[in-house]
Amino acid sequence: MDPEIPYLLLTPGPLTTSRTVKEVMLRDYCTWDDEYNDIVTDIRERLARLASESDAYTSVLMQGSGTFSVEATLGSVIPPEGKVLIVNNGAYGNRMVQIARRLRIACVELKLPETRPADVAEIAAALSSDASITHVAMVHCETSTGMLNPAADVGRLIHEHDRVYILDAMSSFGGIPMTMEETGAHFLVSSANKCIQGVPGFGFTIAQRSLLEASRGWARSLSLDLYDQWMEMETKHGKWRYTSPTHVVRAFARALDELDAEGGVAVRYERYRENHRRLVEGYRQLGFRPLLPPEWRSPIITSFVYPEDTGFRFDTFYAAMKRRRFVLYPGKVSDADTFRVGTIGHVYPEDIDELVAATADVVQALNLKLPTA
Repeated sequence: MDPEIPYLLLTPGPLTTSRTVKEVMLRDYCTWDDEYNDIVTDIRERLARLASESDAYTSVLMQGSGTFSVEATLGSVIPPEGKVLIVNNGAYGNRMVQIARRLRIACVELKLPETRPADVAEIAAALSSDASITHVAMVHCETSTGMLNPAADVGRLIHEHDRVYILDAMSSFGGIPMTMEETGAHFLVSSANKCIQGVPGFGFTIAQRSLLEASRGWARSLSLDLYDQWMEMETKHGKWRYTSPTHVVRAFARALDELDAEGGVAVRYERYRENHRRLVEGYRQLGFRPLLPPEWRSPIITSFVYPEDTGFRFDTFYAAMKRRRFVLYPGKVSDADTFRVGTIGHVYPEDIDELVAATADVVQALNLKLPTA
């Protein structure tokens, strides 16, 4: 595609960012500079406030993609003798299982179908049957399908059983209203390039301060030691232990400003919901069927089933849509042929209307005989 033609990333991240977020990366920063470390400190404080008004919570930033922060959290806050129950109903729950096994963390996998949300009763049964489980980990928004798991219901259950709750809110934090108190999470993990609408380069963990303090010396990795990273930032005014993604940090600070200017998470959530509503309605009229029923869908990303007996090929469809400036996402469900369309980022309802119109043109150009709505 012509690099001069702007296009929309309709993905769950990296996602389309504003021009002003991009522009702040034109300036270079030194990692030792006080001005830069002031930005880091401010980001950490703002993230903690975004998650809770209580001083009981803190935040720590970690270089790398969101998975790095998930691995840092799992590998650092579960004690050597601990055991984690991982709720797995999608690709990212499965990734947490892989991390736990690679790090040799004792792990119980609660494997559930990809096309239904986590069941609180099944989690309760797993906890009741194994007193050695110390932690529970679950993905909030499974972007492999677009499903929302019942984070708050699971959180209440975990507190009843006196276990520690690790919530992967990678694709929902900053885009769906939530607090640490509401979800019950002791540790919440997300990334710069999701609903806060920054660019890729670091993730972050919101942590209950007392539990993070207790994790000293538990980390199974040097570079992904969450406690040591936190202590460095706490005691050295925002300094990272190793080279930090300076341009990404500056972009994220700008993205936080733009979140505030939009009206906060609640207002952004309503924009995402309207994006999602227009997408589903428009695509349904064209003949594309969502994978999940309405009550299980998030406003983050939506999976659509390949229309059968129509000659539909995703690679051809993808290329035709990209030529019209819209970048979609392949499917990630193991037992269904799907593609995905994200509705987060610097994307607005009128963009979705243009997407639907462009899709109608592609359907006609490719002579796809889709079922009528």
